[in-house]
Amino acid sequence: MSEQRQPVRVGISCGDLNGIGIEVVLKCFEDPRMLADTTPVLYCSAKTVSQHRKLLKLDEVQFHRVNDAREALPRKFNLVNLWEDDLELELGKPSSPLAAFAIKSLEAAAQDLASGKVDVLVTAPIDKNAMQQAGFAYPGHTEFLQHMAGGDGEVLMLLVGEGLRVGCVTGHIPLKDVSAAITTERIMAKARILHQSLLRDFGVIEPRIALLGLNPHAGDGGALGSEDKERIAPAARRLNEEGIKAVGPYAADGFFGNGTYKYFDGVLAMYHDQGLAPFKALNFGHGVNFTAGLPIVRTSPDHGTGLDIAGQGIADEGSFRAAVWLAADILQQRERYKLIMANPLQPQKREKERKEG
Repeated sequence: MSEQRQPVRVGISCGDLNGIGIEVVLKCFEDPRMLADTTPVLYCSAKTVSQHRKLLKLDEVQFHRVNDAREALPRKFNLVNLWEDDLELELGKPSSPLAAFAIKSLEAAAQDLASGKVDVLVTAPIDKNAMQQAGFAYPGHTEFLQHMAGGDGEVLMLLVGEGLRVGCVTGHIPLKDVSAAITTERIMAKARILHQSLLRDFGVIEPRIALLGLNPHAGDGGALGSEDKERIAPAARRLNEEGIKAVGPYAADGFFGNGTYKYFDGVLAMYHDQGLAPFKALNFGHGVNFTAGLPIVRTSPDHGTGLDIAGQGIADEGSFRAAVWLAADILQQRERYKLIMANPLQPQKREKERKEG
């Protein structure tokens, strides 16, 4: 890819400045192989990143400071300098004053993504409570980006790992509100996004989607709750009538415990922890959070701010690295999908010509 294509311009928001976000970014691009096919653009401050480098003994990681992403050098680690403030970092401690700078970074990166200065967005973890105290009006990245994209369309938080893609019908809401939020129509809306994402973003030809049950044992025929029988099962039937291969509801414990998930291209959980707990048990450290249903490509690592280990130099950059590669892969897969949909015979013609020499 590096000889045939321009490197993917990867916009990176810095996340919580007292967490492990900048650490995993620095460690990721300490490896020069990461720069063969990507041009990272971190939205932060040269002073702040230099503080992290010194505290973490990562002084050998060099960056190219720019004032605008258009000045970024290809295949170099670039930093858009957003502020000159001398910030007092206390790694490992929540801070709403510092969260204001995380907001500044996210907004700048998202604006540059919208204007085409970068190709994809990778977001470092944020402290949601500190962000909201600092004036952030959204529960998380997903909702912010949904608003940036217009606010009306549905999106889907999708966790992607080795052989597993898990989306959630409901996201960052209290558990007590989940049942009321689970409707047949909402399940179908999320399943449609998952189906389209599997086609467009992952190149799956005929996606198979599993729907998890809401209650233990998927309601056990109604003995443990009616939602599975009255809302989830009808959603599966109606989706199949639309041509979307959806099966369920499955009892979540057995579904993951006996490996049934391996037979599906995507899994739709009913609520956050139902999907993310087994996903992270199977893929933690290498999984990626991808926002499906957006016109742009956004990924993030599958972990949080890591305040308990911040500043110790022990944060694993594996998930962040995977987020960078997945963002680049999805961007290129979307280009292939667009070509195929524009002229479905053209790729077949090229393949025939290649074989004929």
